[in-house]
Amino acid sequence: MAEITGDQRVQSEVLEGLATAVNHRRWFIELAVPYLGDDPIEIGSGLGDYALEWSERLPRFTATEADPDRLVQLKERLADRPNIDVRQMLLPHNDRGDYSAAVSYNVLEHIEDHVGALESMRDLVRPGGAVIIIVPAFQFAMGPADIATGHVRRYTKKTLGAAMTDAGLTIEKMHYANALGLIGYFMATKVFRLMPKEGPMVKVYDTLVLPATKAAEQLVLPPFGQSVFAVARVPA
Repeated sequence: MAEITGDQRVQSEVLEGLATAVNHRRWFIELAVPYLGDDPIEIGSGLGDYALEWSERLPRFTATEADPDRLVQLKERLADRPNIDVRQMLLPHNDRGDYSAAVSYNVLEHIEDHVGALESMRDLVRPGGAVIIIVPAFQFAMGPADIATGHVRRYTKKTLGAAMTDAGLTIEKMHYANALGLIGYFMATKVFRLMPKEGPMVKVYDTLVLPATKAAEQLVLPPFGQSVFAVARVPA
C-alpha cells in the first residue's frame, strides 16, 4: 500500500486555505455531478468540503481518508450526516466494491503507483460506473508548493489518459480546467514562492477572476489549465 506523501501539516494548511475558495469548489463539484450516480465513493476526502456538498444531492455517499489524524477530523465533521459513511482507505488496495462511481480530486498526484491506484478505484465501482479524476496540470508548474504538499508529478491530458487506459478504464471525457488559474499558480508558487493557502490573493481570485474563467470555459474549452478533469468508465 502507498500512503500519500508530503508534510501533513502543510497539506492541512493548504486544505484549510483552499476551503475558502468557494466558487472554485462549486465549479469542480458541478463537473462531477452528472457522473456520480446514486452511491459514489470519494477517495481522499481531506476535510470533507466536497463530500458535504455532494452528499446534499445524493441518497448515499462514502467519504474516505488515508491519514489517521485527518480521518478523525473528517468523522467529527460529518458525524451529523446520516447518509455519509466515513472510512479509512489507502491506495493501492485489493478491496472490491459496488459503488456507482469513484471520485478523487487532487489525490492521484501524491501516489507513486498511480496506475495501481486507478485500478483500485476501478475495482470499487460497478461495471459501467465512472471514475472521476481531477489532478494538477503541467510539469513545468511543479514547484516548492507541490513538493511541500507531497506531489510526485503533475499531468497532461496525454499522461493522465495513458494511466487511466493502463488501469483498464475507458475514457469518456477529458479536458483542462481553470486556464487563468495555471498562470496565477505558476507566478505565485514558482516566481514568488508562496503557498496556495488562505489569504487576500485566494479571495480576490475566487471572487473576481474565477467566475469569469468558468463562464468562458463553459463556452470554449481551453488548451491548458491548472487542472485536468477526466471521466472514465469501468468496462462492462
